[in-house]
Amino acid sequence: MATLRELKGRIGSVASSEKITGAMKMISSAKMHKAEGVLRRLLPFRQCVQTILASLLSSEAPVSSPLTEKHASVTRVAIAVLGSDDGLCGAYNVNIFKGVLEELAKLRSTYGSDIQIDIIPVGKKMAKAFARIGEDPAITLLHDSEVNSKSDGDTVKAFAQNLQEEYIAGKYDLVRLVYMHYHSAGRQRLTIDNYLPVSTDTLGAGEAQGRPCLFEPDAASIFAVAVPMYLLSRMQEAFADNRASEQAARVMAMQSANDNAQKLLEQLQLEYNKLRQAGITTELLDIVGGQARD
Repeated sequence: MATLRELKGRIGSVASSEKITGAMKMISSAKMHKAEGVLRRLLPFRQCVQTILASLLSSEAPVSSPLTEKHASVTRVAIAVLGSDDGLCGAYNVNIFKGVLEELAKLRSTYGSDIQIDIIPVGKKMAKAFARIGEDPAITLLHDSEVNSKSDGDTVKAFAQNLQEEYIAGKYDLVRLVYMHYHSAGRQRLTIDNYLPVSTDTLGAGEAQGRPCLFEPDAASIFAVAVPMYLLSRMQEAFADNRASEQAARVMAMQSANDNAQKLLEQLQLEYNKLRQAGITTELLDIVGGQARD
């Protein structure tokens, strides 16, 4: 049985842990709201570009881009997987990893078991998770040391442009983007987007201008410039989604840890009080027994 001193030490340790998890929850909550604000600011830009593209597609002018053209066959696929660089975010990275494994099975089922797949993990935790499947001869892990889950706008732009250039050069026939889409602090959904080629059906889903438009210098030139801008906006949104979702998962993990610490603290405090009361009762009985003998 634990002594009063041991219980007091354990109570102090759990109380300290409760304070730490509470502070970490507050920090993660602030970071989550910051990332949420970035996400809200990015959304109008992507919607505006998509509206322009929808107007171009709805016009009679011929438009095309190598980023919207499908390759004749699919033999090599790139999957960019956005995860976290830091831990203490519950099953966040595990859920992303499981989603990618399911996607790998779907790709092999659709395009054949000999399809070559390049996985580009973003974030130290994600890179560590995928190191386990590096022995598969059909899977290649590509580590980009310049990009991580906290990358700034310029780094994200370079990352998006590199994928576009490799698709145009014919290195990849498909490019998929895997990340957690942020809905709210309590809800994030694993999303697997077909990043390249860009589907004209998706672009046409935007709200086209209701009035006739005059395109200068010409529709084809504008379309060729707007498609990369649209892809960049999607990549920026994915990174912002990933940051917000990671912090939301960390808030929930810290809340769970804080709740568990509180329950343990209550149990230890109850055990401490019982043991202390038992000690006091024993001392009283010894005093009463001594007086009776006298």
